Amino acid sequence: MTDHDLAAGLATAAGELLLGVRRELANASEGERKAAGDKRSHDFLAESLATERPDDVVLSEEGADNPARLSAERVWIVDPLDGTREFSELGRDDWAVHVALWHSGELVAGAVALPAQGSTFATPAVTPPPATADRPRIVVSRTRPPAIALAVRDALDGTLVEMGSAGAKVASVVQGISDIYVHAGGQYEWDSAAPVAVARAAGLHTSRIDGSPLVYNRPDPLLPDLVVCRPEFADAVLAVTAG
Repeated sequence: MTDHDLAAGLATAAGELLLGVRRELANASEGERKAAGDKRSHDFLAESLATERPDDVVLSEEGADNPARLSAERVWIVDPLDGTREFSELGRDDWAVHVALWHSGELVAGAVALPAQGSTFATPAVTPPPATADRPRIVVSRTRPPAIALAVRDALDGTLVEMGSAGAKVASVVQGISDIYVHAGGQYEWDSAAPVAVARAAGLHTSRIDGSPLVYNRPDPLLPDLVVCRPEFADAVLAVTAG
């Protein structure tokens, strides 16, 4: 099984597990659903990767950081449940599972599953649809759109699309639902590694907000900002964000 197939298969299977958690805990509190979803998906991914790729190291949002990753050639960067709040709210479909592989300095495989939408986007090749909107669409959180995204909207005369998790936002650019995702204010490597791998496979622009490369498997996994957009908007977006 290739690394691409493994990433896609694990993200999809973890998503199916999470849908089962939702059904099982439909009458539980949102907090109970969040905790169960995080733990069960993490346990499944960690155990599966230990079986399928026993020599690799795993960096997971829900697991203890293993310092061995800093000297490893292959590190799986996973977010077992991206968008726990959206997952906990029954009926929401904008949450995701992220599985990515970092190899010798680069993201080489990745998958973003949107279980409640029945979709998984994965490397090695993703084909985005052609642009259709008259004005660029900037995808933002429904409750807290960052000021930098509002600045991009104003500069490009764009419109806002509200959505939950980072994985769902990047997938919306891949799907053609939006054109630009810009974030500043706090994320970690597991929030963006798989979405960025998928976005790159779709030919989208990916970078920090100052235009510098996104670098993964660093000692501090904080990676607080990023831009993912259709390539035709990259220069205009960075003219705003890099300033």
